[in-house]
Amino acid sequence: MPAEADTASVTPEVDVVLAGLRRHARQLVAEVAGPVRRVRLRSGDTVLEIEWHPTAAVEPARAPEATALAPRPQPPAGPAGRAEVRSPIVGTFYRAPEPGAAPFVRVGDLVRPGQVVGIVEAMKLMNEVTAERAGRVVEVLVDDGRPVEYDQPLVALDPV
Repeated sequence: MPAEADTASVTPEVDVVLAGLRRHARQLVAEVAGPVRRVRLRSGDTVLEIEWHPTAAVEPARAPEATALAPRPQPPAGPAGRAEVRSPIVGTFYRAPEPGAAPFVRVGDLVRPGQVVGIVEAMKLMNEVTAERAGRVVEVLVDDGRPVEYDQPLVALDPV
């Protein structure tokens, strides 16, 4: 019975706050150096915790100002000059926004910079994976619903 009361107490305002927290978490993970293991945000009394994977702990941390001002590096090229869209985080890769829906991209599709090509779920957060450059999808390198590592190639693109 208490579970029903909790579900009934979710309001549109709570949904808006949760969507904002998810958006901020995605932005934060994209801006910090190294593979993030865990992010914890709290609004009341303002708490922010970031936990890196053990291999990233030995890397020197960059100042947020330097990260914001530095140009984002281009994704590494794969075989024969192909660009690869890589996983921004450890998690589970999904090709579509929900089960049964059409995939974000298919082999042969043209993508533009910033276009969503998949999502990686980590700790119940859906992190959009976007292409950083234009290209034609030549191969989807990971099956739907499979675990992925940080920086693992997900989609191969031929430049256009």
